Amino acid sequence: MTRVILPGPEEIAHEAADRIVKIAQEVLNEKPYFRFVLSGGSTPKRLFKILAGDPYQNQLPWNRIQFFWGDERCVPPDHPDSNYRMAREAFLNSLKISEGHIHRLKGEASDPNVSALEYEENIRDHFSLKKTGAPPRFDLILLGMGPDGHTASLFPNTPALEKTDRWVVANPVEKFGTTRLTMTPLILNQAAWVIFLISGSDKAPILSEVLEGPYEPKRLPSQLIQPESGNMVWLLDRAAADRLKPQ
Repeated sequence: MTRVILPGPEEIAHEAADRIVKIAQEVLNEKPYFRFVLSGGSTPKRLFKILAGDPYQNQLPWNRIQFFWGDERCVPPDHPDSNYRMAREAFLNSLKISEGHIHRLKGEASDPNVSALEYEENIRDHFSLKKTGAPPRFDLILLGMGPDGHTASLFPNTPALEKTDRWVVANPVEKFGTTRLTMTPLILNQAAWVIFLISGSDKAPILSEVLEGPYEPKRLPSQLIQPESGNMVWLLDRAAADRLKPQ
């Protein structure tokens, strides 16, 4: 695990853009596609806009990138809270990404459990995997973290934290009175690269617990993310890193 502390969210977004381009170029030198799992949030939104602008938009063959989502709210794709809509408006539209390369979670489905199962099938079909096979290895997964220690839609003390036989689930989040669609640690931890983007002083108390406190994953779900044979980078701004011990 690597920690990088930067002045603020703008610097995090630019650092993430540089790293994503480098990782994608290396993957595409060896494989036909780069499989990229997106996150919601304000810092990823800025990152996406940077990727869609100069000089980044010309540094990658965007028609060779496959886009997935780590989680989604149970809302229609045109809803202001949709992670899909945010990514679409921030950069997918301007880069003219083929519809066949955009694999969205269907938050508008009447039954979120069915939507989660369909997304598993979508992933399985894309990677040409059998139903009994191991989870696939995404090339890069972006994640954030909330002030409560959640990541993706893996919230404290929710059922998804203990799912060991599913890649994607509908996760009831009692404190919000809603259900979220989310990838589980089982598939997140297969990634070749995981990049966390964390900014803001409101994250400082929980970040110090997640990174330097005891292992309590039910209370601090971000601790569950430990790639089995991949790389993990935490891009932090100074405000978020304020309570971390000097390294």
